[in-house]
Amino acid sequence: MATHSLLWLLIISCPVLFIVFLWWIVQPRPVKVPIKGRHVFISGGSSGIGLALAHMAAQEGARVSILARNASRLEEAKESVESSTGQEIKIYSADVRNFEEVKKVMDEAGPVDVLICNQGVFTPQEFELQSVDTMRSMVDINLMGTIHLIKAALPYMKRRRNGPPASIALMSSQAGQVGVYGYTAYSSSKFALRGLAEALQQELIVHNIRVSLIFPPDTNTPGLVEENKMKPEVTKLIAASSSSMEATEVAEKTLNGIKSGKFIITCNFDGFMLSIATAGMSPQTSPIMAFVEVIAAGIVRIVALCLLWSWYSTVHKWHNHQKK
Repeated sequence: MATHSLLWLLIISCPVLFIVFLWWIVQPRPVKVPIKGRHVFISGGSSGIGLALAHMAAQEGARVSILARNASRLEEAKESVESSTGQEIKIYSADVRNFEEVKKVMDEAGPVDVLICNQGVFTPQEFELQSVDTMRSMVDINLMGTIHLIKAALPYMKRRRNGPPASIALMSSQAGQVGVYGYTAYSSSKFALRGLAEALQQELIVHNIRVSLIFPPDTNTPGLVEENKMKPEVTKLIAASSSSMEATEVAEKTLNGIKSGKFIITCNFDGFMLSIATAGMSPQTSPIMAFVEVIAAGIVRIVALCLLWSWYSTVHKWHNHQKK
C-alpha cells in the first residue's frame, strides 16, 4: 500500500516539479500589455485584419492610428471605426517600402505604445514562373516594410522610462511556419519575420518592450478571392484541407495575444500544432505552454512527417498526371 502511494506521489509530483522548473527558466517573463488609453498604431489598417484590429482597439479605449497607401480607403476606414466606436482615430497615408515616408509619419504620429505591423501582400506562383519584380515586391512590403516601421517607431518607444510594457507585433502567416508549394517568395518574406522577431526581443527586453509574432491562416479579406484565383492547382489541392478564418476572429486572437504579452500568437488549431512543431529556440512566456511543447514535440513531429508525406504525394501525383 505504501509503495502504491509513493508511486502515485511520484507520478503527480514529477510533472508539477517540471512545470515549476519551466516557470523559473521561461523568458521573457509573463506580463500584461494594457491597451486602454494607449497609442496603438496599425499598418495595413484600412481593410481586413488591420481594420478589424482598429475597431477592437478603439472599442477598448485605445488611441488608434492606422496607416495604408490608399487615401480614400483610409477615409472610409476612419468613418467606419469612428461611427461604430465613437472614438476618434488618426489616419496616415504612406508606402511602407519608403523609409523616409514612414519616418515622416511616425514623427507626426508621436510616441507609439503598441505597434502592429500588419501590412502584407501575397501572390502565389511557382518559383520558376514568378517574376523577380513580384518576388521583390513581397519582400519589400512584408519584410522591409516591417523593418521600416519598427526602425521609425523604436526611438520614440525606447524613450519611455516608466509604465507598462510597450509592444511590437509582426503579422506573419502559417506560411511563415511551414513552406508550401507555390508560396516560395511569400514564405521567404514571412519566415524572415521570425528571425527578426526573435533577435529583436532579445535586444528590446531591457527596454520593457515585448515582441509578438502572429501566425494567421487564410483569412477572408478582400485580397483572398483574388489570391485564390492565382493559386497553382497543386497549391489548391494541398490547401484544400485547411480552413479559413474571418478577419474579426484573427483580430481578436491577435489583440488578446498582444495584451497577454505572448511571443507566439496562433489563431486556430493548425497554427497551434505548427507552433509546437516549430518551437525551436523561440521565446516562451508560458510555463504551461513550454510543458506542452516539450511533451508533445515528438508526437507532433510524427504528425508533421505524415502531413509532409501527403503533400509530396500530391505533388508527384499531379505532375505525373500532367505528363499523360
